[in-house]
Amino acid sequence: MVIKVYMASSSGSTAIKKQQQDVMGFLAANKIIFEECDIAANEDNRKWMRENVPEDSRPTTGNPLPPQIFNEEQYCGNYEAFFDAREDHAVYAFLGLTAPPGSKEAEALARREQQ
Repeated sequence: MVIKVYMASSSGSTAIKKQQQDVMGFLAANKIIFEECDIAANEDNRKWMRENVPEDSRPTTGNPLPPQIFNEEQYCGNYEAFFDAREDHAVYAFLGLTAPPGSKEAEALARREQQ
């Protein structure tokens, strides 16, 4: 399973650039294999991303903005959902992956199972 981060290589928004860097930096630092899917340079990527973000996750007006995160073709969420999962030490669950032994997320799951 490959995590796909739909991003824009040429975005005029500094907020979007920072969010993209935050997501990809976290994934790289945690050795989570991911693929960058550039929606600015590839119209097929842009079209696929827009068609596959679920209705309940779309903005009320306009199109979904990057970064959007998928596990293969399964939608995981946008930056806000990623940020919330990171704060809750639940990124692996958010991504549909098994947390590696010794990670904060695996330790938190083990504590919950013992209770």
